[in-house]
Amino acid sequence: MANINENYQKLPGSYLFAEIARRVAAYTTAHPDKKLIKLGIGDVTQPLCPAVIEAMHKAVDEMGSKETFRGYGPEQGYDFLREAIRQNDFLARGADIAMDEIFVSDGAKSDCGNIGDIFSRDNVVAVCDPVYPVYVDTNAMAGRAGEYLADKEMWSNIYYMPTTAENGFLPELPKVPVDMIYLCSPNNPTGTTLNRAALQKWVDYANETGAVILFDAAYEAFITQEDVPHTIYEIPGAKTCAIEFHSFSKTAGFTGNRCAYTVVPKELIRQGQSLNAMWNRRQTTKFNGVPYVVQRGAEAVYSPEGKQQVRNTIAFYQENARVIREGLKAAGLEVYGGVNSPYVWFKTPTDSWSFFDRLLTEANVVTTPGAGFGPSGEGYIRVTAFGGAEDTREAVERILRLLK
Repeated sequence: MANINENYQKLPGSYLFAEIARRVAAYTTAHPDKKLIKLGIGDVTQPLCPAVIEAMHKAVDEMGSKETFRGYGPEQGYDFLREAIRQNDFLARGADIAMDEIFVSDGAKSDCGNIGDIFSRDNVVAVCDPVYPVYVDTNAMAGRAGEYLADKEMWSNIYYMPTTAENGFLPELPKVPVDMIYLCSPNNPTGTTLNRAALQKWVDYANETGAVILFDAAYEAFITQEDVPHTIYEIPGAKTCAIEFHSFSKTAGFTGNRCAYTVVPKELIRQGQSLNAMWNRRQTTKFNGVPYVVQRGAEAVYSPEGKQQVRNTIAFYQENARVIREGLKAAGLEVYGGVNSPYVWFKTPTDSWSFFDRLLTEANVVTTPGAGFGPSGEGYIRVTAFGGAEDTREAVERILRLLK
C-alpha cells in the first residue's frame, strides 16, 4: 500500500480563503436576495490594459501561422520578457540583476511554495506574524513546521516574529538561529512596509548568519514613498542572501493570466552550491514554462503605453485604498496600511472571525479575518482596495452604519 505525506494530516482545517468562500457561499444560499460586496480576497476587478490586450491578440495570431507558431518555450521564460524585466524592474532602480537570474513562472504564490524544494527539510523557518498563509502551510506540507499547536494556533518548529502596531510593524531580528526568513513588503496582510534602513538590517543579519531571505515583492507597484525599496536588491549585500518574488497579478491585473517571476542571484551560494543552478534544475524538471501569448502580454506592461495604462489602474486601486482608510479612520477605528499597499488593516471591536461574520451578515461586506493570518492577526480585519469604486464607497458606508 502506498504511504501518504502525513504532514498534510497536520494542517488545521481548510486554507483561509477556502473557509471564507465556504461561509460566503452558505450565506448567499440562505439569503439569495442580498447584495454582497466582496473586499476579502485580493483579486483584481479592472480589465487588462489595452497595450496588453493588443500584444496578446497579436501573439494569438502568431500562434495561428505555421511560420510564427511556437511550441514549448524555455522553462525560464522567453528572453524578450526577461530582458524587459531586467531593464525596467532592476537596472532602472540601480539593481544589477542578470537575465539568467530571472525565472518567469505562473505565479508568485506557486514560487513561494515551490522554493522550498531547494532547501533542506531541517531548516528553521522564520515568518512575520501576521503572515500570508502560503509561507506557513507549504512549509508544513514539506515537514519543516513540526506539530500544530491548536491552543496557540502556531506550529512548534516555526519561528514567529510579531509584526504589530506595538513594534511599528517592524519585526525584530530572531533571537534564535533561523535559516529561511520570509519577508513581504508591502506587507500582506497589514499593508505596511519596510524602509531601506530596516531592510539593510535584515540583509546584514542574513549575510552574517548564512540565512536566506525569501522576499515577497508582489505589491511593489503600489509603493508611493521614496524610502521604501521596490526590490530588496536596492540594498547593498542582498544578492548574496536573498531570493525575490514578483507578480504581474496585482501590478497588471494578471490574476487570470498567471504570470510572475522569481529572482535567484548567481552570487547566492550555500554549502558550496549555487541556489540559482538548483532553482534552474528544479524548474526545468517540474515546470514547462508560461504560455507564449501570456508572456507577450507581460512584455507589453513595460512598453511606454503599457506603463502609463498600468499606472492608471494602480491609481484607481490607490484611490479605493484612500477611501477605505479615511472612511474607517473617520469611524474612530485604528487603521493601518493603504498608503503603499492595496490592503487596509484595522482593529476590530471583537475577535476577528466574529466581526467578519457580523460584517457578512449585517453589512453584507466580505472581508478577511486577521486571525487567519496568524496569532498576531487576531483582533484585526483586512480589507482590499481591489473592488470597484462604487462598491468600495458603498462598503465603507455600510461598515460605518453598522458601527454607529
